[in-house]
Amino acid sequence: MYTETAVFDLLLPGDSHSLKQKRSYVRPIIAMLKKFDVSVAEVGFHDLHGRARIGVAVVAAEPAQARAVVDTCENQVAGRPEIELLSVKRRLYGDED
Repeated sequence: MYTETAVFDLLLPGDSHSLKQKRSYVRPIIAMLKKFDVSVAEVGFHDLHGRARIGVAVVAAEPAQARAVVDTCENQVAGRPEIELLSVKRRLYGDED
């Protein structure tokens, strides 16, 4: 069994001057990622209006399968024109970890 995690650091548009506006960007991203059968949540920068950190985790039988799912998630987030993906931190955990 393998688990891969990723943390996406996002820069939100300049018009995100309230937490309500921030949620209007973050919620659709989280909903879109859930379609890939991953666990996903906002995991950081809760009080910053212009930034968001979203965590994703997937469990798979093979490491290549876990990587492919997280690759897809990363590509989908990076392809969203309204936000800027600043960084991605990924980690693969196996049975020996």
